[in-house]
Amino acid sequence: MDAIGLFEQASSDLFGVWFLMGAVLVFFMQAGFAMVETGFTRAKNAGNIIMKNLMDFCIGTVVFLLIGFNLMMAEDTLFGFVGIPNLNLFTDFANFPWSSFVFNLVFCATAATIVSGAMAERTKFNAYLIYSGIISCLIYPIEAGWIWNSNGWLFKMGFIDFAGSSAIHMVGGITALIGAKLLGPRIGKYTKGKDGKTVVHAIPGHSLTLGALGVFILWFGWYGFNGAAATQVGQLAQIFGTTTIAAGFATVTTMIFTWLKNGKPDVSMTLNGSLAGLVAITAPCANVDAFGAIIIGIVAGFLVVLAVEYIDIKLHIDDPVGAVAVHGANGLWGTLAVGLFNIYESDGITKGLFYGGGVEQLMKQFIGVLAIGAWTAITMYVVFTIIKKTNGLRVTPAEEIEGLDVSEHGLASSYADFMPVTNSYGGLVGSAPSNELIEEKVSVSSVSMDEAVPVEYNFPGNSLVKPKITKVTIITRQSKFDELKSAMNAIEVTGMTVIQVVGCGLQKGSSQYYRGVPVEINLLPKIQVEIVVTKVPVERVIEAAKKALYTGNIGDGKIFIYNVEDVIKIRTGETGYDAMQGEE
Repeated sequence: MDAIGLFEQASSDLFGVWFLMGAVLVFFMQAGFAMVETGFTRAKNAGNIIMKNLMDFCIGTVVFLLIGFNLMMAEDTLFGFVGIPNLNLFTDFANFPWSSFVFNLVFCATAATIVSGAMAERTKFNAYLIYSGIISCLIYPIEAGWIWNSNGWLFKMGFIDFAGSSAIHMVGGITALIGAKLLGPRIGKYTKGKDGKTVVHAIPGHSLTLGALGVFILWFGWYGFNGAAATQVGQLAQIFGTTTIAAGFATVTTMIFTWLKNGKPDVSMTLNGSLAGLVAITAPCANVDAFGAIIIGIVAGFLVVLAVEYIDIKLHIDDPVGAVAVHGANGLWGTLAVGLFNIYESDGITKGLFYGGGVEQLMKQFIGVLAIGAWTAITMYVVFTIIKKTNGLRVTPAEEIEGLDVSEHGLASSYADFMPVTNSYGGLVGSAPSNELIEEKVSVSSVSMDEAVPVEYNFPGNSLVKPKITKVTIITRQSKFDELKSAMNAIEVTGMTVIQVVGCGLQKGSSQYYRGVPVEINLLPKIQVEIVVTKVPVERVIEAAKKALYTGNIGDGKIFIYNVEDVIKIRTGETGYDAMQGEE
């Protein structure tokens, strides 16, 4: 073999390996979807969402191997509409196209998992598993075969969707829209105002950190998503470039748009903007130049904001993560954008409208999205309707309020710090140090149970005779605890109980938005510090606390003062002032 032949062989092998490595990157995107959906929803449903994202891929593997792959990529098709299944996996194992199977499997799982976020927090787990199996087995493979099987009717027509803006994202977005509509909104999302109009309520997700992590994972995986099918180094570099450009411009556009619109840049919407740009560039990534990628990204940045707000505020369809806007609306836009910005022409493919090719390619793109959209809408409406009328789609109101982690999976919480556990004696304990969970040794000064009880209750009679006992409860920022503790130590108050709580309230006159919807109530992490004093004047405690906690900003907190009727020390049976000694 000559040098040219060796180079061609090496290039072929290299891109064969890259093809599979790209599939691995797409698989890793499952983690990204799981993090985005978990972060943008409430903590009480985190385990349920993780489970759904895991099972999307696992169930998809089973049904795609047995049925879906043959429907999608079989050499023999029924008029270019559906592959004719064969038994090559079992009869000709050595020659089975494993690379093609693995590659198309990870994309199939992506189409299925898009729907999870839109139907989050109120869907029966078993109903979701049924849906996931059906879309991976039938719905996705058939329409994807139209586009990527060389015998598919859209492929032969010259329809272009290089990496799946329509085949994967638009299909997932349409399915999410139908599922969320038939399922209904989360409890409390929409209510009727006094004027009879529907009032939209913001339900913020519990962790933007997780959401951002998910977006970064997805962006990283998208280089495999868009680039895995590249066959030349130059083409791969172009795909990486257009993918990055579109996502970057979309993100900046969304940030500026929400900033001008709401007065502050919306974090969750900007994260959605990144995904919107990635979705929109997926179909044209190998067919557009830098200018085309810029325009596609800018439009995607505007489109995701407008679509999220229209679906939520106008259509009153509850989509917690914005899946319909990100994947549905921008999958449609990205596919049509090929007909506007395509820079190449070949047999059956013409340049885009803005590059002198006229409307021919745009019409092909339009026919393609119309056919794929109709197929998906009709079949998924039938699927969800049947599931709703037989198995049922939605959990009960009580289960939804409690959270799907408990009702569907038996998880007290997905976060260990908030999970009640029992010690070896069966007692309920919190996240205390281990030395607090064992029986303390009896010291010389300890008092036996017989001496400690019965307790004599000394209810206060004349307040002038009995020392006054006062409880001071302080709710403030977590970051101010060290300053508060130091201030209390300085006035000889050393005993306090500290609890992590969530502060609820909204300062009058403030205007805050979450995904374009006014936030009525802020839930912010706080600490609640309780101090019971007798010897130290309560006025000194209050003044010290005020000086330590004051910043002049909203959220400094509040101090509550209570009169305590009596105090009883369990170990000794002492009451009142005596019970408090050694505790402050």
